[in-house]
Amino acid sequence: MTDFAKLRTMMVDTQVRPSDVTKFPIIEAMLTVARENFVPTALRDAAYVGEHVALGNGRVALDPRVLAKMLDALDIQNDELVLDIGVGLGYSSAVIARMAQAVIAVEEDEALATDAATALADAGADNVVVETAALAAGAPQHGPYDVVVLQGAVEDVPAAILGQVKEGGRICAIFLEGPLGIARMGYKLNGDITWRLAFNATAPVLPGFEAERAFAL
Repeated sequence: MTDFAKLRTMMVDTQVRPSDVTKFPIIEAMLTVARENFVPTALRDAAYVGEHVALGNGRVALDPRVLAKMLDALDIQNDELVLDIGVGLGYSSAVIARMAQAVIAVEEDEALATDAATALADAGADNVVVETAALAAGAPQHGPYDVVVLQGAVEDVPAAILGQVKEGGRICAIFLEGPLGIARMGYKLNGDITWRLAFNATAPVLPGFEAERAFAL
């Protein structure tokens, strides 16, 4: 019988804390949320390995270190509304729910969205609303948002998403540049987003966040 609680503690002590993530709300959330309930059943034993967990169709649950460092950079407060895009089976939203006032979780894969809603309800994350919608559309009906976070890489961030960041709010995304990726923090001031380097990371590109390709004759 796998001792998931022990694996969860090991994940935090050997992956998250050594990545210079020390904010108590993040540590507490990652020690509490049962990651094994937010990955495919066949991969439960791999839930706490320090890498992305495949969800199918090129989608992943982000490596816990990458998610933790994104959340550390975002510094989510308990009175903030968060838009979580590409949530897969909902792990990131369950973690964020323990820090934020409310989370709008967007997932375009209907099967993933249905399973995420169930897993989140089972986890008692009653301040999360799962919306089934195109990831690149976000959820403007609930916005604007204090914080927007993308659970996968991007080549480009659509204007529709940038428009859902509240004035004074922030966004974190992993920008894929060739084989390399860089997580960047964006801050909205006077209607414009200013991006700053946060840390190096990589992940599969989320559907709808690919750069437009120029056609060559």
